[in-house]
Amino acid sequence: MKKIAIACVAAAVLASGIARAHDDDDRWDRREAVHEFVTLPAGVRFPEGITANPRTGEIYVATFDFGPNKNKLLRYSRHGKLIAERDFGGTPLLGLAFDREDRKVYIANVATLTGVPSLGASRIQRIAADFNAATPIEEVAALPSIGAPGPRTVGNPDGSVDTIAFGSGGAPAPNAMDFDGAGRLYVSDSFQGAIFYIDGAAGCVPATCVVTTLVHDPLLATAGFPPFGANGVAASRDGSTLFVANTGDDRVLKVDVNAKTVGIFAESINGADGVAFDEDGRLWVAANQNDEVVALNRNGRVIARLGEFRGIDRQGAPKGLLFPASLVIVDDWMYVTNLALPLTGATGDEPEEDVKLWTVSRIRLPER
Repeated sequence: MKKIAIACVAAAVLASGIARAHDDDDRWDRREAVHEFVTLPAGVRFPEGITANPRTGEIYVATFDFGPNKNKLLRYSRHGKLIAERDFGGTPLLGLAFDREDRKVYIANVATLTGVPSLGASRIQRIAADFNAATPIEEVAALPSIGAPGPRTVGNPDGSVDTIAFGSGGAPAPNAMDFDGAGRLYVSDSFQGAIFYIDGAAGCVPATCVVTTLVHDPLLATAGFPPFGANGVAASRDGSTLFVANTGDDRVLKVDVNAKTVGIFAESINGADGVAFDEDGRLWVAANQNDEVVALNRNGRVIARLGEFRGIDRQGAPKGLLFPASLVIVDDWMYVTNLALPLTGATGDEPEEDVKLWTVSRIRLPER
């Protein structure tokens, strides 16, 4: 009997060792998948939005800085050389989108959030893809002020129901954008809990650009942390469905474009932020509070996890991923902004406090 017990213990220890070795291999793979693409110029902080020109492979990065540092739109070659930067001064920027039709970069400007009237309203802008420091910034449209959505009811296991009421304010906060195949531009609004769209955005000017509300729903708002509701948005290939991250609720939502309904697609993605489809139909999601990107299959199941935070180097740059915010996929590579933005207001509880240089990471996509 003793021999059998010893054998069982030995087998358990061996199995445990194998499991640990396997886990270590997984962690190694996750770590080695992430490479530094660029370090932002000195004094340029908090990279948030990102997009790419699929024809040239150029990468565009926007910053979300409430000062005193200036905000920038940066243009990099596919090899990471800084080609141009456009100054946006005190206006923080969020999401970016590239339109193949007019070859321009669309920009989510969140000026309203600064509380500085001279910076104007939160709005969508655009600029030529081959911009330089002096290229004019074009206005597209301001987002309407529609306020917060109605209350949300949440059922509990004991049969009781909680009601979440959202604030009556809700300043316009355009966060992420995506074009569908017909040239319609979708825009998420984090604080108003809404998805807007602009038909024919490439051909319109402020006098003719019409911003229409697709859905205004409590599932697109949040009372969670980080305090951003509707965030990353990606249209399905046929344009019938939008997949929208809700950052504070750790969810990815599914919006039926024709029925104008919102449902839950995936849960428990810690700080779900930017989203994008790859060529194999996997939906990649930046989990900004877990310092990783995850892939979802068509059923909303996590089928891959890449990246991790590995500390801060001697120069003050994050190693690996730190607060990954937005992502864009070009061929077999995914580019991810490391926002590295402290959020809590406390001292010493977040590694983001120690960052002195900000980065964009590059990850080779795993084969399906």
